[in-house]
Amino acid sequence: MALTVPVLLGAAASSQADAVIASWNLKHAGWNNGKHLEQVAAVASHMDLIGLQEVMKEEVVSELEQQLEALTGDEWDSLVSHAVGRSTYTERYAYLYRDKTIAYQGGATVYLDPEDVFSREPLLATFVEKDSGRAFSAANVHIVYGDSKADRAPEIRALADIYDLMKEISPGTPAIIMGDFNMAPDEPAWGDLRTLGLRPLITEGATTLSKTDGRYASLYDNIWYVPSEWPSASGEVFRFPDYLGISHEAARADVSDHAPIYLAVTGETLALLPLDGGQPQAAGTEVASRASNASSSASQTCIDLNTANADQLDRLPNIGPARAADIIRQRPWSSSGQLTRISGIGKGTLSEIVASGMLCS
Repeated sequence: MALTVPVLLGAAASSQADAVIASWNLKHAGWNNGKHLEQVAAVASHMDLIGLQEVMKEEVVSELEQQLEALTGDEWDSLVSHAVGRSTYTERYAYLYRDKTIAYQGGATVYLDPEDVFSREPLLATFVEKDSGRAFSAANVHIVYGDSKADRAPEIRALADIYDLMKEISPGTPAIIMGDFNMAPDEPAWGDLRTLGLRPLITEGATTLSKTDGRYASLYDNIWYVPSEWPSASGEVFRFPDYLGISHEAARADVSDHAPIYLAVTGETLALLPLDGGQPQAAGTEVASRASNASSSASQTCIDLNTANADQLDRLPNIGPARAADIIRQRPWSSSGQLTRISGIGKGTLSEIVASGMLCS
């Protein structure tokens, strides 16, 4: 059941359990653009709470709920904002959440924006992780793109006011700011938020799908959080074209030109739910230790570090010809964790490779 959110006061609160929290720009969801909602649901079924941007019609969220319930066997619910935007172009924010894992605690609000800084005022809400009973506040944001970074910077700086509001409403409880920020996390405009102790969950790689097949362009999507409030959390990019076994061209046309990012509260990585004939099997959210290699049947043949050729290795996230040659040169490999021996492969890149599900166990 979707709940349309009015302009009210704020929302907030604290969390620490095995929930998976995600953010995803769905690229004009609800327009008559041939979006494949069954593929959107296949990806979203791995999450427990998803903040969505670029929701163009409220009805598409209800359709996604139905897809997720049929796919997972779980009850899902949602919050949807009213349309926001200064010009003829408007969009909505939404939260989708799995009822058995996440509860909406109340107080959803579209930020009042007293200084009229935001083109699309963020959606704030309070949720509770049911197993632990711990709550957290979330702000769902889509920063204006404009003509340059100078157009985006005022909204980025004003996110400090959003965070202050969440903390004022629920003192001492964790809060996150998620969304499509149209700005990389290392830009100077983030200084005010960093001063408050917030840091980006994703620091390496990119989240926007390039028009060049198999490549990613910019790190615009993120979740900003205070690490001490989420001491076990980890973050990844969910490279859904690899999971669904589709090209970037098909992904941009049928699903989105952004990959979702997720925060695993207990620091685990997703075990990708198997696909059956190209369609996901009904199942709930599963998480697995980082030490295990999540697998997906989206690809008919997995990539073996010890036998794959350079072209096959180049298909792995952020590898490329030079690193593929280094992998071949440094064989044999006893585990994927050893890939950090390769120059340019840090823990973040390694996590992306493992999370892609393309490696053989």
